[in-house]
Amino acid sequence: MAIDPSGESISRKVPLLPRLIAAAVALAVIVLVVVYPDGAYLWVKAIHVIAVISWMAGMLYLPRLFVYHCAAEPGSVQSETFKVMEQRLLKAIVNPAMGLTWVAGLWLAWQSEAYLDGWFHVKFLAVILLSGVHGYFSKSVRLFAEDRNQKPVRFWRMMNEVPTVLMVIIVLMVIIRPF
Repeated sequence: MAIDPSGESISRKVPLLPRLIAAAVALAVIVLVVVYPDGAYLWVKAIHVIAVISWMAGMLYLPRLFVYHCAAEPGSVQSETFKVMEQRLLKAIVNPAMGLTWVAGLWLAWQSEAYLDGWFHVKFLAVILLSGVHGYFSKSVRLFAEDRNQKPVRFWRMMNEVPTVLMVIIVLMVIIRPF
């Protein structure tokens, strides 16, 4: 467990408010779907887009933090600051956003029957791959927190591009629907 310069563990300092907001939004989606099923589609779609934007923002920023963290001396104030930033970004933004993205996205795919279309299969594969990258980044946050990162700066610069490529594929499939 990483300790910040004040001696307090990072996990206790992750704000509760973003997780409560994500839970409230998820509950609101469920209520909308149950109480107002005919009018819920556009609301769920809006929540899905907001969650995707939040998820992608974190997925693009996290490897950039890793690049900077690589340059920090383990145990230094700078390294400990990066540990706090990485933990908070992951737990307060990226994880809840991914959960909302999946919940709303699956409901939208079921409701619209998009799962029957070829473009959706490509998009779904890209989202699964993005979720795998998310899992890898989560593991990396833990390794950085334990001062056990073995990857060089160059690796993290390349990994910074992976979410971008997957995002482009996803957006192209949703907007153009080539097949």
